Amino acid sequence: MNHQQLTKIFESGATNDPVDEVLFLATQIQPGFNCTALHQLHQDIVRLFAGSYPGFLASNSRYHNLKHTRSVVLATSRLLHGLTCSGQEVSAQTMELALYSAYFHDTGLLRTETDQARSEAFYIQNHEERSIAILTQYLADKGLPKFLAEGCPAVIQSTNLALDPDTIAFPSPAAKLAGYVLGSADILAQMADRYYLECLPFLFQEHQEGGLQTFRSAIELMQNTTSFYHNVILDRLEKSFSNISVAMHIHFQTRWQIDENLYCTNIIKNLDYLKTILELCENRLECLETYLKRVPAP
Repeated sequence: MNHQQLTKIFESGATNDPVDEVLFLATQIQPGFNCTALHQLHQDIVRLFAGSYPGFLASNSRYHNLKHTRSVVLATSRLLHGLTCSGQEVSAQTMELALYSAYFHDTGLLRTETDQARSEAFYIQNHEERSIAILTQYLADKGLPKFLAEGCPAVIQSTNLALDPDTIAFPSPAAKLAGYVLGSADILAQMADRYYLECLPFLFQEHQEGGLQTFRSAIELMQNTTSFYHNVILDRLEKSFSNISVAMHIHFQTRWQIDENLYCTNIIKNLDYLKTILELCENRLECLETYLKRVPAP
């Protein structure tokens, strides 16, 4: 299998639209799963980010955008599939909790029609609470099952890097599993994205506009990315989320006969390349930009 084929499989699956892969995997995990409702959810989220959903403005984020949301949903469905293939029971409730939360986990960054904020970055701090409120209203409007409103808030909180998952009050084992899956998928989807390095300056800009002063410059954020992965992210994936991310390897083996975890492979490639260009450029951002020329599709 050549590089182009691997890239297509990683980014979307059998077709050019990742939602097709998400729907396919859902039926592999639970043959009777309601794919009609899942497809409607997907369409509603597309409308939400496009600004065509009542009450909301179009997304203007270059990091936490629809592309990121779709990639997290795809990673979530792959982990659920990998768990199933490993022999672990994944209930329909776990699937719904994980997928609804994945679709809505960053909607708290979106602005409303009456909003005075100039960009989504204004809501970067604690946007999870806002995402929960938007999802809760959506569930009520659609008349969806009560267990989603009870469980999704804890699942979405699993994506908050500032929170220790052990402190999250999951209302059920299904919600806990969904939270560990989504928390892992959110990390993997971001750091394995082939545009991840190009998007790091956008992430720094979001943090600045949102009042997060973790780093003084985009270059400082990039300099700290590798140590952040090894000292924080790996511990969260392996310990806090019970190493659920290994199910990704099982997914690729079963679905595509690829004997590796493409997410981990791509993360290591991204970090190795980042280290190389930081050394070549002696930490000069204008030099780095000459090596980071990929432009994500709209």
